[in-house]
Amino acid sequence: MIIKGGINLCGLTIGVISLESYFPKPAGHIKHPASFDFPILYKTVKGATIDRLIRERDPELLKPFIEAAQELEREGVKAITGSCGFLALHQKEIADAVNVPVFMSSLIQVPLVSRLLKRDQKVGVVVANSDALTEDHLKGVGIVAEPIVVAGMQHQKQFAEVILRGDTDDLDMDLFEEELNSVVQNMLDENPEVGAIVLECTDLSHFAPKLQKKFALPIFDLSSLTRMVAATVDRQIA
Repeated sequence: MIIKGGINLCGLTIGVISLESYFPKPAGHIKHPASFDFPILYKTVKGATIDRLIRERDPELLKPFIEAAQELEREGVKAITGSCGFLALHQKEIADAVNVPVFMSSLIQVPLVSRLLKRDQKVGVVVANSDALTEDHLKGVGIVAEPIVVAGMQHQKQFAEVILRGDTDDLDMDLFEEELNSVVQNMLDENPEVGAIVLECTDLSHFAPKLQKKFALPIFDLSSLTRMVAATVDRQIA
């Protein structure tokens, strides 16, 4: 038997292009590797902060993002994702730069989720900052005419202070859950036709099981997407 070489490490499944942030990453977060039952390799892009990516949309970040993807591929990962859903803006450029599957944002699931629902239902999308979400982000992951409702976390005090601005690195998880529940509840109260929810932000993934139980809706996020991709690029069962 001949084992194909050409990579530095063996047995890696997923590579993650990671922003530089130091707040807690609870279970379910893409940067909490113990949440997954397959190996993950991380490449942190120094100086790539959430603020630079989301608010500033700094074009200077694209080059180091591509270099990070290429390095992860050389190391041996079978697919690549990112630690922030707003990397949707660079989905096409990063995918073009490597030869393994790339899914830079949980938002890439929206067209699929939309087609799982009735024609009169909408996909609820919860993002870190709805004010910063643009048509370019949506088109980057193939969202064109899907009926969606977008809700943002940017007006939640703790979320804005800790995750968006980095004023502190500590999280009150009970308060975090309250803030998220409030955003989702308001979205559903105003849009009862929402039939499923996609969480753009991996910082929200920890709460996905609780959201599903509380609101009785399917919850899609980066963690569930990562597990699906891992199962396709490294098949273990028929």
